[in-house]
Amino acid sequence: MSPLFEELDYRDTPMGELILRRRRLLSMDGLMVYEVKLGEAYLMSSLFHAAETALADTALGELEGSGWDVVVGGLGLGYTAAAALAFEPLRRLVVVEALEPVIDWHKAELVPNSDILNKDERCRYYHADFFALARGPGFDPDSAGRRFDAILLDIDHSPEDRLDETHGDFYTEKGLAQLKTHLKPGGVFALWSNDPPAQDFLKTLGRVFDRAEGRIIEFDNPLQQNTSANGIYLARCR
Repeated sequence: MSPLFEELDYRDTPMGELILRRRRLLSMDGLMVYEVKLGEAYLMSSLFHAAETALADTALGELEGSGWDVVVGGLGLGYTAAAALAFEPLRRLVVVEALEPVIDWHKAELVPNSDILNKDERCRYYHADFFALARGPGFDPDSAGRRFDAILLDIDHSPEDRLDETHGDFYTEKGLAQLKTHLKPGGVFALWSNDPPAQDFLKTLGRVFDRAEGRIIEFDNPLQQNTSANGIYLARCR
């Protein structure tokens, strides 16, 4: 039987100390849980991924036709990317991740969903800064300027609670207008948030996109024995 707690990887990164660990929860029949920390902050846990999955399901559920080109900003434990790959009309998925160790974890199959992503020829990892790409050349590593049917983002905790303050300009009207240039007509932008959708940011989205809305994703929290919630922002252009 595996130990109750293991540190699977530790790396120094430009954003701080990055730690991947695995532990068994005896209170949940020995369930294996994967956790990622950046410095003192918890980035993600495999115990809570309902909203990450809903991010892809909600956004791609808006699309029609086939041959979709999709971007996921933030690889994490792979739940959003795996949910996107479940859509048969998807032609190509580019997963942009700024922290190379996270890509390494998936290639080494140390984390959940890595086998799904690694075996699917439609999926490509792209080691790059999502926010820098949004400001300039776009998200295709082979063809600058290529536009996409959907862009799904799960990096910062929320538009107001960012991992790095250099991301701040992305969440402005100007930054979102630049992101919109990377979408095809009828394209969708969706954003995960640790917090419920904020009216101020929804108004900013609404000034850039033709339609903007917020959704609350509720899920069971067995650790606190209650219900928790995350938010999703959804915006679409004509």
